[in-house]
Amino acid sequence: MSQAASKAPGAPAASGSGDPNRWKALAFIALAQLMVVLDATIVNIALPSAQQDLGISDGNRQWVVTAYALAFGGLLLFGGRIADLWGRKRAFVTGLAGFAFASALGGAAANEAMMFGARALQGVFGALLAPAALSLLAVMFTDAKERAKAFGIYGAIAGGGGAVGLILGGFLTEYLDWRWTFFVNIPFAIVAALGAYFVIREPEGGRNRNPLDIPGVLLSTLGLVSLVYGFTRAESEGWSDSLTIGMFVASGVLLLAFVLVEAKVKSPLLPLRVVTERNRGGVYLSLGLAIIAMFGLFLFLTYYLQVVKGYSPVKTGFAFLPMIAGMITGSTQIGTRLMTRVAPRLLMGPGFLVAALGMLLLTQLEIGSSYATLLLPAMVLLGLGMGTAFMPAMSLATLGVQPRDAGVASAMVNTSQQVGGAIGTALLNTIAASATTSYIKDHIASAGSRPQQQLVQLEGMVHGYTSAIWFAVGILVAAAAIAVTLINAGRPNMGTVAGSGQGEGAEDEVPVPVVAH
Repeated sequence: MSQAASKAPGAPAASGSGDPNRWKALAFIALAQLMVVLDATIVNIALPSAQQDLGISDGNRQWVVTAYALAFGGLLLFGGRIADLWGRKRAFVTGLAGFAFASALGGAAANEAMMFGARALQGVFGALLAPAALSLLAVMFTDAKERAKAFGIYGAIAGGGGAVGLILGGFLTEYLDWRWTFFVNIPFAIVAALGAYFVIREPEGGRNRNPLDIPGVLLSTLGLVSLVYGFTRAESEGWSDSLTIGMFVASGVLLLAFVLVEAKVKSPLLPLRVVTERNRGGVYLSLGLAIIAMFGLFLFLTYYLQVVKGYSPVKTGFAFLPMIAGMITGSTQIGTRLMTRVAPRLLMGPGFLVAALGMLLLTQLEIGSSYATLLLPAMVLLGLGMGTAFMPAMSLATLGVQPRDAGVASAMVNTSQQVGGAIGTALLNTIAASATTSYIKDHIASAGSRPQQQLVQLEGMVHGYTSAIWFAVGILVAAAAIAVTLINAGRPNMGTVAGSGQGEGAEDEVPVPVVAH
């Protein structure tokens, strides 16, 4: 790559911009990311208690989860662009303050309307906070070795935080009160916001001064909300429900219109160059597929351990610890050590396949399966594989992006995860439910006594889980195939990586069209 290309306008300075505080800043960014990821699972554990206290009907309880998912998933691209336009540090601190306020509102909720509003507000500020956090890392850590370490830590939190949420949610619900699953966010947010305000020094010259693309904001928000709600509704009402189908059709029309608008407007919300570059496109697609598989698994294993095995919420949370340990090891040890030595696809492809192997073990689940001989090795393999794959994926998703597009490129990572989570929960849950129904229908007639009927129902439940897990195995294999075939970035050089273009292999790593725009 030419020297001229290496000094593209707005390219970040070498070696993490020379900011001595960048490692302190990473601690506060990681804390904020942990809070957002925790929130995705911590509330699920508390939901039965909250439902009872607030008198939420069975039909409405899904809105505790759905209100957050719709606001977060729908506004991510908007939040990412606001971070580019307004400044990432300011967006980050504002997002934290708003998230703390929404959490206090949720913890103090006196009725279901207050709860649903608090959850939606958490989603709004989460959509501002999450892209700002990742894009701050992208512009602050530009040295290849430092970037590997920083994204190793971030990837471990992004991957393992959900399981930590299960443990924390179990403890708070069992020993304190469900309201503490909301209040616990407040100290996280205050410490992260104060630390970020005093420590983070955002590199100059990376702000996007173009006017906001209002048609793009409206079309992307409505399109993503329709898509997420379509999958959420499919889980509860079925795929043939007329409103479910209507949501999918509306989503397709709105997102197609969004792409057409983005191709024509002068200052698009999502510059198509961000997603059409094959490496980033490959990351978004493979990461989204992997999340589909993982989200369904969290749901099934939680129910399996609590309903079938009779574990308490706290014991269930601790049962996920080997997966967290595997993710941290895969991300901070394997991924970080190899990221500067091999091409990203040689970490992501094998990583997804190792996770698929762990998932394959779980297809052997039975009512009497041993935790030590089946679930433990499966969880370790899943954690190692996903941790190893997540880390280079997070880094590659923002590699070579102009600083003015870093926020929206980061938002696309979160969007692929959020949409993947919604699809995974709905799709795999539907497969499991239909397999369970079919199994019980075929076997219940031969079960005479009530204990035998209860046994058939438990067997049907486990049969449903394993049927869905087979699909999850296939999805992870597809994610590995996409990572290996679409992603062709070379091994990161040992100098600067984000838009530097210096050193051997830089042409592969940061294609000229991306930097030259």
